[in-house]
Amino acid sequence: MDIVFHGAAGEVTGSCHLVEAAGRRVLLDCGMVQGDRKADERNAAAFPFDPASIDVLVLSHAHIDHTGRVPLLVKRGFSGPIYTHPASVDLASIMLADAANISAMDAERDNRHLPQGEPPSVPLYEQADVDAAVALMRPVEYGAAREILPGIRLTLRDAGHILGSATVELDAEESGTARKLVFSGDLGPSHSPILCDPAPVPDADLVVMESTYGDRLHKSREDTIAELASIFAAAHADGGNVVIPAFAVGRTQEILYFFAEHFEDWRLGAFKLFLDSPMAIRVTEAYDRHEDLFDAEAKRLWAARPHPLHLPNLERTLDGEASRRINDIHDHAVILAGSGMCTGGRIRHHLRHNLANPAAHIVFVGYQASGTLGRIIVNGARHVRLFGEEIPVRAQVHTVGGLSAHADRDGLSGWYGRIAGHPPVCLVHGEDPGRAQLADTLRAKWGSDVTLPVPETRVVV
Repeated sequence: MDIVFHGAAGEVTGSCHLVEAAGRRVLLDCGMVQGDRKADERNAAAFPFDPASIDVLVLSHAHIDHTGRVPLLVKRGFSGPIYTHPASVDLASIMLADAANISAMDAERDNRHLPQGEPPSVPLYEQADVDAAVALMRPVEYGAAREILPGIRLTLRDAGHILGSATVELDAEESGTARKLVFSGDLGPSHSPILCDPAPVPDADLVVMESTYGDRLHKSREDTIAELASIFAAAHADGGNVVIPAFAVGRTQEILYFFAEHFEDWRLGAFKLFLDSPMAIRVTEAYDRHEDLFDAEAKRLWAARPHPLHLPNLERTLDGEASRRINDIHDHAVILAGSGMCTGGRIRHHLRHNLANPAAHIVFVGYQASGTLGRIIVNGARHVRLFGEEIPVRAQVHTVGGLSAHADRDGLSGWYGRIAGHPPVCLVHGEDPGRAQLADTLRAKWGSDVTLPVPETRVVV
């Protein structure tokens, strides 16, 4: 069994790893690059392998940095089955349709200002390509071993990152030799709301593990709740809006969960609450359809009052006109909108109308990749450019790190430490030097043989 790393090797987005075993080729994830200035160019580039040569695609979860190029893979010749958890099938169909729509709008905008003689922009893929990809998806439940190719068996385990997220186990046997590759996918933190904790893996010959926060520790849940409470208390006193860029999958549902849990404590009844993201609204409804995956605490809250989806003052804005009306409100509005890194979507309009207001609070509740507008604001920019305007940043900016959907250094080390024999590990899905610090931790604590792959690195299992 060999694995070649084609994406998320030294960076966080663009997850894509090719496994060759038993004479077959299995692709783990096919994600979109995000945040990079050359992201569009990189996403449209040729794959470093022939898509038609891939026998099977396995998706760890539905986030776009793990699934975003799947329709393009199909468009360019892949026709095999796509295995993933049933909830990931549900979410991926929503998220990929949104990605196709964004790509179409971007192409249309570019073509409005196309210089004479330049070829027109075309979308990366269209809805028909999304439909073709979703038609290839085959659901696999957690813990149900399944032979996906002769001599290759797949098992998914709950990764606790988002609904349906999975750690992938590939068992391959050829000429009497058996090997097991474990791909962590994205691992969630223990004791996070809604989801179960990441499931342990008993053994492996090689572990491919994410390292997004391999160099830091998250705040405790108690400290995070206290920080959010202080932000809402300050917003009451200051009289401005609270603007929260939030990922449509996972983070939005977690924030709504906290709103329901602390509705009275945070005096949220005094605010107008807006969920201003058509995709997040559809995803939140999908969470409702998969309540069986929730942890016991979340099941109790979901059955209690107020239900996170039906807070008494929550308005879910599907159409653009309703979204634009929010910008007429200058105080005591809480606006949850995407995209989570502020690279597109409705959040940019809300930032345009709130960044210059010293009474406003901008609350970042997720990872901000290098080069994104979110990272620029978090890094302390005094001005940002939005819609051709220079907007001063006078609002109060908060980074609430304890809400991460990724395990921190100790969480990653602890999950790996439960694998028998502490096998060799390749660290992916992390920026340097952060993953290098995690490598040092694993070597010191577990005596691990650690590799930091770069694109095209090949490792023999």
